Amino acid sequence: MPRVTLESPHSLGQEEATRRLKEKFSFVKDAYGDKLTDLHEQWSGNTLTFGFKAAGMKVAGTVTVGQSQVSLEAKVPLAAMMFKGMIQKKVSEQLGDLLTPAGGPPSPKCR
Repeated sequence: MPRVTLESPHSLGQEEATRRLKEKFSFVKDAYGDKLTDLHEQWSGNTLTFGFKAAGMKVAGTVTVGQSQVSLEAKVPLAAMMFKGMIQKKVSEQLGDLLTPAGGPPSPKCR
């Protein structure tokens, strides 16, 4: 399966960034649970393993929260690769908003 990866710097510290990400995943489950199937998340320390199906396509990956950076790597179906740029942009925007303290946005890097 092809991969989507991105990194988003932050200045929140590992604990605060992890807390915010946990809250965001809880919100996503509540807000989009009816559009996603097989949705699961498992935290082990500061690493999240997640998976879900959307429109019948399975996505799985990890989010690793570091002291000054969050890294995401997800496996996506080949059929979703035509949307890779859009996916990266949307996830980067969401991470940027989530991890920005008052003062200025971080600049996520997508690969």
